[in-house]
Amino acid sequence: MIDLMGMGAGLVAAGMQGGTAVLLAALGELVLERSGVLNLGIEGIMLVGALTGFAASHATGNPALALGAAACAGMLMGLLHGVFTVMLGASQVVAGLALMILGTGISGFFGQCFIGQTAPGIAPVAVPLLADIPLVGPALFRHDPLVYAAVLLVPVIRYFLMRTTWGLAVRAVGENPEAADVQGVPVIRVRMLATAFAGFMAGLAGAHLSLAYNRMWIERMVAGRGWIALAVVIFSLWRPGRALIGAYLFGVVGAASFRMQALGSRVSAPLLQTLPYVTTIVALVLIAWRARLHRDADTPAALTIPFRREERS
Repeated sequence: MIDLMGMGAGLVAAGMQGGTAVLLAALGELVLERSGVLNLGIEGIMLVGALTGFAASHATGNPALALGAAACAGMLMGLLHGVFTVMLGASQVVAGLALMILGTGISGFFGQCFIGQTAPGIAPVAVPLLADIPLVGPALFRHDPLVYAAVLLVPVIRYFLMRTTWGLAVRAVGENPEAADVQGVPVIRVRMLATAFAGFMAGLAGAHLSLAYNRMWIERMVAGRGWIALAVVIFSLWRPGRALIGAYLFGVVGAASFRMQALGSRVSAPLLQTLPYVTTIVALVLIAWRARLHRDADTPAALTIPFRREERS
């Protein structure tokens, strides 16, 4: 029993480590979609963030500086998406897909020279006293700072969206930008800030993969996590607390698939590697069915709809 409990604690720890990048990206995308903007380019932004963070750490030996560089690179990519979709009114779906392709190309081209190399990473930090609790301590309180930051951001973002003036403005422009504009809310500014924040978070998410999770450069290391983050936003029904559950569910299932491979499971390795993605799809189907049955979905009404003041009636 003790061994099983220890394995369970290890699985939770690995799940949190593996799900943090998804959670960071999903929280940024959640705020962005609350403002009425969809960004399908999260995968590409995460790849650029991962490459920028790795390259900066490799060159300077300073992981903290590398995190800042990755976040700034992600923010610039997010703002690029905002220029086309928010300011110019381009299709959010097309612009997002183009951004994903751009990010994939940038990371593939400039990352070739780093393949297989390592860089100074982000070391785990044990929380005093709490880290010494049997089973619970190793599972929850011996992670790198970005894991703790991601968890703490969940209540912060919830409070921001529900209890602050700017949070109300974000939700207003995501529900009815024309009405918000009449009330004096700067719709374009709010949406551009949301795109910058989402890019910032996606850049951090990518850096977490290259500096804390893998600690070496692997081509296309994001491996679909940007798409999983988009799915987690839907899974969460645009609520931060549920996003945490969805992200770490993905992480735990992914960790379990690796554990099964290590234990010599007769199931083929490629099939086991699909488990996190299959689980995500099943969860989305169940959530969509439940939302339709109980009508509790909180989809922003103006999601993907561009705002043009001159078209307001």
